[in-house]
Amino acid sequence: MIGVLLVAMQLGAAAAPRSLVVRDFQQRMRVPIVASADGPMLRPESLAEMMDIQVRRDSGSSYTLAVWGTELHLEVGVPVVRIGADVRPLAVAPRLQNGRLLVPLQLVSDVFPGVVPNARWDADSAQLVLFTSVGSANRSRGVRSDGAVPVRNVASTARSRADDARLPPVPPKHYKRTIIVDAGHGGVDNGMTGPIGGGPKIYEKNVTLAVATKLGEALAQRGVDVVYTRTTDTLIALDDRGRIANRANGNLFISIHVNAANPTWKDPRGARGFETYFLSEARTEDARRVEEMENSAVRFEQPNDQIDKDDPLSFILSDMQQNEHLRESSDLAELIQRRLGRMLPGPSRGVKQAGFRVLVTAYMPAVLVEIGFGTNPADAAFISNPAKQTAIAGAIADAAMQYLEHYENRVKAAGTGPSR
Repeated sequence: MIGVLLVAMQLGAAAAPRSLVVRDFQQRMRVPIVASADGPMLRPESLAEMMDIQVRRDSGSSYTLAVWGTELHLEVGVPVVRIGADVRPLAVAPRLQNGRLLVPLQLVSDVFPGVVPNARWDADSAQLVLFTSVGSANRSRGVRSDGAVPVRNVASTARSRADDARLPPVPPKHYKRTIIVDAGHGGVDNGMTGPIGGGPKIYEKNVTLAVATKLGEALAQRGVDVVYTRTTDTLIALDDRGRIANRANGNLFISIHVNAANPTWKDPRGARGFETYFLSEARTEDARRVEEMENSAVRFEQPNDQIDKDDPLSFILSDMQQNEHLRESSDLAELIQRRLGRMLPGPSRGVKQAGFRVLVTAYMPAVLVEIGFGTNPADAAFISNPAKQTAIAGAIADAAMQYLEHYENRVKAAGTGPSR
């Protein structure tokens, strides 16, 4: 209900908007808003020019909206929408006007982004942003995707590209949680190489891919939809990883990495341990070191793949929705760190914050996990062992599921009665 109130405040501030702007990277259109005593409403079929949407009357007062394969069930006079087994409240009950269905604008702004593929609500401009359009819908199902980058504010628009056809197609939603699993580095970017002082050589890109693959398998076994940013030894631009997560409407983003000691340390070979990061300004010299190390992957990318080097964080930290996710990301990081502490042999280096580019464009709770120091012989042997990788993946998966359960319980509790 908090989200419903926020949307109502944003829309109300504009004094009864006359139209809704719907846009993708090619075009924009204005959808007429129907004013009512209860709030702004619209005819869902008016979105058909930009979206794959059909309105079907089932029986009596029951209707179904089919939006890019997702079915939303509504009933005239009842202020809820049902998507599979999920029931969500509406600010205003659907109604009929001249025999045609009207739905609250809040259905588009608050419900669509969480359940409909290809749709995001830009709270700053009160616009519905689409990652694909009716004209490209068929291509997005198999051949290629013409999805657009979500337009969030002026700064992020300047950093977006219209050629998101390079990104994989948006997977269908199955009314389940979706977690994005990101294997750090890849392709020409090996990441760190270790250990120091001899022993079997490891490359970060190989370890992260192995652990990420096992993490995805562990999450799938727990009933979660999984989207990988990469499944092979290939380079994915740092900001594209977040875009993949957004286009898949992910609930969480988890990036796997391997740490490396600073060679100027007194005993770099002896440094070991694990730590989990969320996006914010780095507060310690060590956090800044890791931030610089992981962000250095941009040197392998084409110039237009990079976020502005002069302003990596200020635009995202000023974004209301990203700020909203900082606390959730911190909570997720704490749970991952705690679970890893039960099975990893190295010391816990704690939860930290830094300005990782890979997390900047993911508009959801997002963390980066450094599972150990590849420069340390003991850590390197542990994290490159397939059985230990399975255990690491299981611990992270357990933490993710624990976070989702706690979060959903909080949301339910907030919606069942007045806060105290």
